[in-house]
Amino acid sequence: MAPRKPFLLRINPELWSELESWAADELRSINGQIEYILKQAVAKRKGTRPAPTRENEQSPKAEEQQPDLGSHEQG
Repeated sequence: MAPRKPFLLRINPELWSELESWAADELRSINGQIEYILKQAVAKRKGTRPAPTRENEQSPKAEEQQPDLGSHEQG
């Protein structure tokens, strides 16, 4: 696996709490959940599907909870 780039992310406590709960539901670390969400968003933006890995496999519950990441248009 390629080395990962560490970085600091400032995030509001309410969003952190939501991510923490979602990660626990999916049996992921918060870092793993954030990476999963970002991979999904990038793939959606590119119009592709992320390569299947253990990290981005979803349970049916996860598909129900996944937010619509493309619904906010930037102007």
